[in-house]
Amino acid sequence: MFHLQSLELLQWDYCQRLTLPLDGAIITVAGPNGSGKTTLLDAMRTLLGLECSGGRSYKTYARHANADTSWLRATVDNRPHGRQSSSRPFARNLLYADQVTLVCRIDRNGGDWQRRYMMVDGDVAIETLIQLPEKDWLGIEHWRRRLEGAGLSRAIARVLALEQGQTDRLCEYSPKELLRLVFDVFGDQDVLDRYDEARKHQRELAEEVETAERELVHGRAQLAQLEARVNLYRQHQAKLREREQLATEVIPVLAWHEERQDVTTRLRDLHRQRVHYASQKRQRVLDNAALLRLLEEQRLAGERVRELEAGKAAAQAAQAQARDAERPVEELARRADELQALAAVEGDAAQLAERVRVLEQDKSELAGRWHALSGQRKAAQEALDRLQGQRQAPPPPEVQRFLRVLRQEDIGHHVMADVIEIVDEHWRAAAEGVLRAARWVVVLDKHSDEARAMSLAERERYRHYLVSDAAPAPAQPQADSLLAVLRFSAPAPSWLLRQLAQIRRVETTQDGAARGGEWITPQAYWRDGRGGRSVWVDASEHQFGAAALAGRRASIDKRLTQLDAELSELAQQQNSVQRQLGAAIEAGKGHRAAEELSRRGEEFELARQQLPALKQARVGASQRWQQLEQQHTAAVINQTTAGSQYRDMQQRLSDSERDAERHEREWRGRLNEQRNRAVVSREQRQRFPARWIAAEAIAVLRERYGNATQARLRSDSVERDLEQGQWETDATVEEKQVLMQATVGGQAERLDACKARNVAAATAVNNARERYIDVLRATVRRYRKNIVDLGLLAGVEVSAELPHLDNDDLVLRQAELKVSFNFDGKGQIGLNDGEASGGQQVIKSLILLVGLLKDEESSGGFVFIDEPFAHLDVRNIQLVGHFLKSTRAQYVLTTPITHNVEVFEPADITLVTSKKARDARWAPPIGVLQRRVQPAA
Repeated sequence: MFHLQSLELLQWDYCQRLTLPLDGAIITVAGPNGSGKTTLLDAMRTLLGLECSGGRSYKTYARHANADTSWLRATVDNRPHGRQSSSRPFARNLLYADQVTLVCRIDRNGGDWQRRYMMVDGDVAIETLIQLPEKDWLGIEHWRRRLEGAGLSRAIARVLALEQGQTDRLCEYSPKELLRLVFDVFGDQDVLDRYDEARKHQRELAEEVETAERELVHGRAQLAQLEARVNLYRQHQAKLREREQLATEVIPVLAWHEERQDVTTRLRDLHRQRVHYASQKRQRVLDNAALLRLLEEQRLAGERVRELEAGKAAAQAAQAQARDAERPVEELARRADELQALAAVEGDAAQLAERVRVLEQDKSELAGRWHALSGQRKAAQEALDRLQGQRQAPPPPEVQRFLRVLRQEDIGHHVMADVIEIVDEHWRAAAEGVLRAARWVVVLDKHSDEARAMSLAERERYRHYLVSDAAPAPAQPQADSLLAVLRFSAPAPSWLLRQLAQIRRVETTQDGAARGGEWITPQAYWRDGRGGRSVWVDASEHQFGAAALAGRRASIDKRLTQLDAELSELAQQQNSVQRQLGAAIEAGKGHRAAEELSRRGEEFELARQQLPALKQARVGASQRWQQLEQQHTAAVINQTTAGSQYRDMQQRLSDSERDAERHEREWRGRLNEQRNRAVVSREQRQRFPARWIAAEAIAVLRERYGNATQARLRSDSVERDLEQGQWETDATVEEKQVLMQATVGGQAERLDACKARNVAAATAVNNARERYIDVLRATVRRYRKNIVDLGLLAGVEVSAELPHLDNDDLVLRQAELKVSFNFDGKGQIGLNDGEASGGQQVIKSLILLVGLLKDEESSGGFVFIDEPFAHLDVRNIQLVGHFLKSTRAQYVLTTPITHNVEVFEPADITLVTSKKARDARWAPPIGVLQRRVQPAA
């Protein structure tokens, strides 16, 4: 490898023009921080085709100079080096002078910069180089290859590119990276070339195999394409045949067959309808008879009600007569008792006063009870008055108010209390109990009104459900369900219908317990999934149907009668207390109760004897009236139910007759239409060949196509496929397929031959690899000797472990060169194990670095080391300096201005840089200090 002799900079960074001597073993570049030391090294790196340090670029330095062209020129030694070598470093580049000029020209190219290179024999000035033709200048890649021929390998180039403060980077290499670096520097190029040639030949053969495989794959793909084209051609022909068959045979036959089946089916349906209409007619006859029976039942129920009303009036008159006869006798008996009680205390003023006080208190209590019962009777009378003229029990005020709001907003609706009728009075209590919570549920006619209606319900605080999901009640519910005893005149909530259909009717709780599930008794004891409870509702609160209204009236009448009796009883008690109070007051004035008892004794005794018989007569009359009252209530309910059933039957019979007339007209029209269609079908059948319409042929068509509609869709699909599909219509494609099959067979044979040659090439690669391994072993031994010798010069014990090498590419890629160092007998340390000091890191890296440059056959080479003495003490600086002087390499070192002069001790040439003044255009010239060579004594 060559040595540097001089360096010239022209308009590089802030250097206008200067020439620096480099003809020394150790050149030290010294100066303060920021004075251009690294700039000088980056100039050498750029000249050698390397990258600048710290992310800088040659373009940065060229822009700082602010000139159109920047020049970097160096002279290098081209003399043979070493005792056994006569070859000049640049002989491969046809340069044989002792000195060679290397030059880099950096030109402004528009807004960018471009660098070009040249090497010439001798020491040639820049002014001469400017005159050389443009074609002689080289690009960066050609320049790097030229320098590699002179000994500046890519591995050394990587070492030269170490940045400031990274002198110890080489010792941070992994053992695998270090082995690769050593072999790149020392390896036998011929062996490498043969190994690479063998591998290249194998790769070429492998590529040939891959090419043959690709050709085979391509041929097979073409064959597959031809096979696909053949399939498309055959499919196209099949679709043409299918289109013709569909148009001429399949669709007409299936359409005729379906028309024939449809006519037959419709005629059968018409026959079934006729049978059904006949059955409905017979049912209407039965319904007419039932209507007459209901009319008779309604008449008999009316007569029974009138008869019971007359009997009830007579019983009420008898009760009043018995009461009138009993009342004066009862008054006499009570008067006798009062006088007797008064006589017992009239002689004692204190007892008499206490009696007056007690009677006053009783009077006050009776007056309070009178007012309470009067209020209850008034409320009952008002409830009865509200029922007058009503067909159904009225809803509560808050329900009336909300329904009025819905009507004002024109929202169609109904409540469940208006649309449910209980058809079996035996189960009224059960139905009323279950439906109690649903009586004021509002069902909307339109689902679209739900949001608006719910907004109104929110505003009015309506506490009952508002539903839009409603459905008609099933026509024939389960016979034992609660739903079976109800009739709906409008849709009901789906959840309510499901609930009613799940409840089974049982006569007793024992039957329900044995049956299980959800059930209810006639006395409204309901068992559901949560358990059993009574849902009994008093008759005065019944709501559903006209019978409920009658039951309410009867209940209110009964309540009024009860209240009247209680008020009469209370009035009598008030009169008695008032009379006793008057008598007690009179006794206090001197009136004598004993005298009156004596005077009227016979009269009082007679009253006591007559009173039991009169009371018994009154009780009997009351019981008779109550029985007649109960019978009258039941008769009214029966009359109301019979009337409702009569009206329902009459309406149903009228609707049935009207529907029967309409169905008869429609049936006649459909019958004539089907007869005409049958005539057309027979005429069409005569135009088909007999084999087309055979049962077996039609069965095949139906199995394949289903029906005429599917056949038409298939025909449309076939027609669309023929129009829009990519079809093959070339009949010669089948012959092309046969030819391509023969071609693919030949390609397969050629691929087998290529694979055989590839196996032979693999054997050759194996032999070349063995030679490569031999050279690699020799190279490692040589490098190990170099670093061991350099370690002795530096006073460091160096050892290297030879790598394990086998004839296998994987093993070679994983091979490692493990190097260890022993400083001052303190034990072995590895390449980068963190145990070495800063100075030891520098020594380690320098040993590894100089070991790459040390050659017994030739000397030379140079190294750029940016601040190798950074952070080193005096002893380590002396060690590094001694080591540098003991080697035969050329070093370009940088160091900041420091008080430790030991850093300058090994230098042959010292270049002193200075900072550029703030207002100056160019940096000050670089000072040169050259060590004077002492003449031999």
